[in-house]
Amino acid sequence: MITTPELGEHGEQAGFDVVVVGGGPAGYAVALYGAAAGLSIALVEQEKIGGTCLHRGCIPAKEFLETASVLRTVAGAKEFGILAEQPAVDFSVSLDRKRKVVEQLFRGLTSLLRSRKITTVAGTGQLVEGNVVRVCAPDGGVQELTGRYVVLAAGSVPRTIAGFEPDGRVVLTSDDVLELSEIPASCAVIGGGAIGCEFASFLSDLGSQVTLLEAAPGILPGCDPDVAAVVLRSFARRGIVVRTGVTVRGHEPRQRGTVVTFGDGERVEVDAVVVSVGRRPRSEGLLAPGTGVELDERGFVRVDEWMRTAAEAVFAVGDLVATPQLAHVGFAEGMLVVKQILEEPAVPVDYGRVAWCIYCHPEVAFTGLTEQAARDAGFEVVVQRDPFGGNGRARILGETDGMVKVICERRPDGRAGRLLGVHMVGPWVTEQLGQAYLAVNWEATPDEIAQFVQPHPSLSETFGETVLALTGRGLHVG
Repeated sequence: MITTPELGEHGEQAGFDVVVVGGGPAGYAVALYGAAAGLSIALVEQEKIGGTCLHRGCIPAKEFLETASVLRTVAGAKEFGILAEQPAVDFSVSLDRKRKVVEQLFRGLTSLLRSRKITTVAGTGQLVEGNVVRVCAPDGGVQELTGRYVVLAAGSVPRTIAGFEPDGRVVLTSDDVLELSEIPASCAVIGGGAIGCEFASFLSDLGSQVTLLEAAPGILPGCDPDVAAVVLRSFARRGIVVRTGVTVRGHEPRQRGTVVTFGDGERVEVDAVVVSVGRRPRSEGLLAPGTGVELDERGFVRVDEWMRTAAEAVFAVGDLVATPQLAHVGFAEGMLVVKQILEEPAVPVDYGRVAWCIYCHPEVAFTGLTEQAARDAGFEVVVQRDPFGGNGRARILGETDGMVKVICERRPDGRAGRLLGVHMVGPWVTEQLGQAYLAVNWEATPDEIAQFVQPHPSLSETFGETVLALTGRGLHVG
């Protein structure tokens, strides 16, 4: 544990128990969790509390994905005997709704910070020597905050690629896409990872002709290939052109739109290009000379498993460090830091078992090792797959694309032992992952999980059926 003087109340010298630089999920998790334990907290944010997740990421993107879901539902209503005209999209309404949802959550978050007596400071924070954060306010004013501890949580910004400098009109970052006033008639999405697939999915559903370009051999790198294959087939049926294993060379702007060149001289003419190749840490200008905090070659702050930097009593969390760029990982890292400050029992985040959720259509959710990763790690495995086609609730919904895949360690007797990974693709799997996440993290076995009764009919039955089959006595799964 960290040994420091006893924590105290902040006084007139702008001294606090903890100064947090960055008000995104990781930063505000530190603030809220620490304040709930009685720590005095200052939270510095240069834009708006909530960070990328609330204002330019998770929440806005999912609102548009939900718009696409509602459109699909209405378009397919006749299958349920509901007679309605073919629906059209007024995207301005969806944009207004997105802004309303974001504003409501923003107001709730700021109210919560206020109720816990967290001092919020508007401006750009820079760490200087002596656990001091220098804050440059929007009006040019400067103030200094001193913390017994400092937590760096400055977040990230979209990565760009050479030759595709964003202009907010034709070449768009993820930030730009979420502020579109209308859907482009055609677009190229560069990057077939989680964000790229989410964008390709909702843009296609809302009427854009989408070409998805990915340098890797397949889309959704890091996902189990069986899961990615289901998404790829769905994209193909919906008219999304997917080109993998191709390098994007550049583009030639036209009077309207541009022509993107990729692969071996292939070209596609589109109205817009969405650059979705990940995010980089926002570490420029964050550290004054002499702080002792180190950056790696990619600009991430170096930390150990406890989120401690090389400087005493300075931590870093969230997208600023080279861990999975997931809001809930930022929450976990923030709480881990506070527990150490309070000298409470703490366990480092196990990044190999965190929950991953991708909200394209069909949805993807997983935790733990893929089948190949388990084999590469030296495990002998037992694998079971169960398609949603046999699930009663999925049939009722008319959403039968997808499956649940469970990877277990093979025991000496050949039977399935502890769960190593669970991978889902299909309807609402992001809401079904919870029990699989707990099972993998508690190293449960199929025999143990099979003792629990699944509700019927429910989508979550598919996980239960898949695990039951691993005991050798499945009901509906062989």
